[in-house]
Amino acid sequence: MLTLTPDDILLDCHADDWQAALDHAAEALLQAGLTADGYREGLHAREAQSSTFLGNAIAIPHGTPESREHVRATGVRVLQFPQGIDWHDGNRVHVLVTIAAQSDEHLEILRQLTHVLDREGISERLAAADSRGEIAGLLSKTVVEPRLDADTLCLGFPARDSQELALAAAARLRQAGCVENAFVATVADQAPRALGQGLWLVASDLGVTQPALALATPAHPLNIGDAGLVGVFCLAAQGDAHHGLLERLVTLLESGSAGDLAGADAATVLARLAGETASAITATVRVLNAHGLHARPAKQLVQVARAQGVSIRVRLAEGSGQAVSATSLTKVIGLGARRGQPLLFSIDGSDLPADAAERALAAVCRAVTEGLGEAVAPFDEGREHHLPEPEVIIEPLVENEPQTAVAASPGLAIAPAFVLRLPRFEYPERAGDPATENRRLDAALLEGEDQLEALVRQARGGEVAQILSMHEEMLKDSELHQAAREGIAEGASAEAAWWHAIETAARAQEMLADRLLAERAADLRDVGRRVLGILCNVALPKPPDSPYILVADDLGPSDVARLDTARVRGLLTARGGATAHSAILARALGIPAAVGAGERVLTLSNDTLLILDGDRGRYTVAPSEERLASAEQRLADQRRREAEAWEARHQPAATRDGHRVEVAANLGNTAHAQDAVERGAEGVGLLRTEFIFMAHAAMPDLMTQVEEYREATEALDGRPLVARTLDVGGDKPLPYWPVPREDNPFLGLRGIRLALTRPEVLETQLRALLMAAAPAAESEQAPAAGVKAPAAGVDKKSRPLRIMLPMVKDLGEFRQARAIYDRLLEEIPETERATDVQLGVMIEIPSAALLAPTLAPEVDFFSVGTNDLTQYALAIDRGHPELSAQSDGLHPAVLRLIQLTVQAAHAQGKWVGVCGELASDATAVPVLVGLGVDELSVSARQVPLVKARLREFDLEEARAQATLALAQPTAEAVRDALEVR
Repeated sequence: MLTLTPDDILLDCHADDWQAALDHAAEALLQAGLTADGYREGLHAREAQSSTFLGNAIAIPHGTPESREHVRATGVRVLQFPQGIDWHDGNRVHVLVTIAAQSDEHLEILRQLTHVLDREGISERLAAADSRGEIAGLLSKTVVEPRLDADTLCLGFPARDSQELALAAAARLRQAGCVENAFVATVADQAPRALGQGLWLVASDLGVTQPALALATPAHPLNIGDAGLVGVFCLAAQGDAHHGLLERLVTLLESGSAGDLAGADAATVLARLAGETASAITATVRVLNAHGLHARPAKQLVQVARAQGVSIRVRLAEGSGQAVSATSLTKVIGLGARRGQPLLFSIDGSDLPADAAERALAAVCRAVTEGLGEAVAPFDEGREHHLPEPEVIIEPLVENEPQTAVAASPGLAIAPAFVLRLPRFEYPERAGDPATENRRLDAALLEGEDQLEALVRQARGGEVAQILSMHEEMLKDSELHQAAREGIAEGASAEAAWWHAIETAARAQEMLADRLLAERAADLRDVGRRVLGILCNVALPKPPDSPYILVADDLGPSDVARLDTARVRGLLTARGGATAHSAILARALGIPAAVGAGERVLTLSNDTLLILDGDRGRYTVAPSEERLASAEQRLADQRRREAEAWEARHQPAATRDGHRVEVAANLGNTAHAQDAVERGAEGVGLLRTEFIFMAHAAMPDLMTQVEEYREATEALDGRPLVARTLDVGGDKPLPYWPVPREDNPFLGLRGIRLALTRPEVLETQLRALLMAAAPAAESEQAPAAGVKAPAAGVDKKSRPLRIMLPMVKDLGEFRQARAIYDRLLEEIPETERATDVQLGVMIEIPSAALLAPTLAPEVDFFSVGTNDLTQYALAIDRGHPELSAQSDGLHPAVLRLIQLTVQAAHAQGKWVGVCGELASDATAVPVLVGLGVDELSVSARQVPLVKARLREFDLEEARAQATLALAQPTAEAVRDALEVR
């Protein structure tokens, strides 16, 4: 613990102004070897941000976080200015306690100072002090905490008079260890003195080991003379340390609340003695900051409390703390609240509406929970008290029995397991030279950027490059850098500071966002491990040269991106969800994957043979010869089908008897439209336009959007483009379009709901889409290089545009958007906009499917988003680690919603597509066709296989499979029935 000694104090200093005083303080730190010369600028920069005046003629100047690299050792220098300095905030300062903070050890001095601020006359005594020892004594004097808590209360005592109550209170103080027997004997010899309002007092300073206040109340009503007896206080006095206890009694009497103590419980008694009246409205919240309410978070709390415009008081909810003003920095710091301690905020509700008080209390409690400007972690009472954790028993895997996981990337793989066990990153927590640690961190960050740039260049597929580019941006995040540098300045090693910054940011993302964003926390840790590995000079284990299935706890996107797809046959992870970036990249690379299999998979031995089914989310350990032979035959058949499908990819999509079902591609990037056509796509069935918005730092303007959309329409050469309007919100936020935090973003402000709150944004996007799909001029009709010409009957001059609105729940929302759309059709000259254009809606909310008959007459088409429709219909988050395997689009309830949608659309002559993952499920394809679906939109890689799957059955067979599926009670029964058939 850092303590203040006379050697730390400089007497009789002089300065013409506060700037000169800061220079003097900086020089003192420099001469003491605590800082380098650059710390001077840090002191001035910190003062420019806000005043460091603490109170009672004391200021506590210290540097900014950026200047901590100039700190050589933690320490303080106290400068006395007897003549005083006019500080820049108008206060008069006699003492500067100048801090060079390399860790949190200086906080103890600040806590001591907050007690000094409450002592009358201290500023004059500091100015007049003529010895360093005197100043050290004034600033460092140990404060004796008086005792007043539940253990000093004796409520409902069966006494017959006030003397018995006095003795009961004195005995309670002795039992609490505050007084000795001599104190009790003294109390026995004196008569209680009346305070008024039914309260009496006895007091003594004999035999006191700790100042304290006890209260004894009678079990039955008692009278002294003609007055009723509420209770007897017993005061153990010591010097002036008990004065605060007397002040509480005075406050209680002045408030007229003494009568509330009659028959009250301990919580009520302590509340009244803390200054809270019966009309007080209260709220309790736990401090989560690692170092408690020290100066920085305390200042944030004070600012939040002041912003409420009402008088808020705060005290420690446990112990003898007295309520203090939440708008007083010195009082708040003086509470000495530590991590895990609950704070009780109160507002006198007598002159304030209850809802206003509750809003104010909610605001301060929320600020405390969110960390008051610091990254915090939840308080786990068991872990905080170092209780032993229960032993987790992991059951061994059963051989030759299919095990369930979450399907993440389709395909079948057979190969030995290679279990990737992350290396241990061993490093010192502390380091001596912050400058050296900062240089090491800078070098590791640069090397990490170089590695990511190399991976981006090598990346296969647009999604890979896009996500790895996002990792580059994460690595350049100045806030992460700053958090790490602050840790280094406080004495942490580069490794410890960097990983703490990463973990804090990742935990914050997991706690404050929805499932999708929580899964993105894996990206942060992936970036963090890259830099940590460089700092520790640790590389990942080298996989075998022969084919293998990679087994891991979880995989970051860069782990997937650098896989050698010639050897990696499949991925199996203990954690993760189907929407995590690692799963998205596995699909982009065509690697079968199953995730969320549980920790049991980590018990596998290397070279254990596995069968991995990415379509079903299943894996089998050490299969029997019969099961292995069956899987190998399936794999051979699959490879043959893939080759045949590729050769026939440009043939029209139709069933065996010629029933046409259009097969289109889902795209997240307009640049991939040409690749989709080359793979046989008959159009784009889902263009996720939000990725265009996410790729820009600000809202893309009209012409930016026109150019993006036109790239796709031109590449399609007359094939239709189905573009979904901006689908963002709580689960997919835009940095330049913030939305309030929601407990469940999937049920909140997103999709068309959000777009309609800013109709000008929706209007610009609709205008851009219409303009981008204007018919091609004659000179634009040549096929794009390397792209097969459109099928017969495709008008290359036309650019068919289908615009669909996401998250529509009913006709009202559609009509609001339709009004904007219709107006634009009137405003934009026909020669400058799409002429073959339709406006439809996505069916992803059950209400839209149930109301399809009312929507169908007014929309031009439906597109069923089975991913969201399934999770809403089944009330299962498709990314839930335990339930996601049950979120199956082949559930009969989901199929019935699709059936209702198709029937309503066809009754009006409208078409229906399916753009969710169910559209590429080989088992589901004939069921969807049998239900009457007209279009299937899948990932570009799946287009040839889905077209090939259509050629394997006829329409009558498809209808029979749909009827069979609808008759089943569960999704599992549907799959079993179809598999048997």
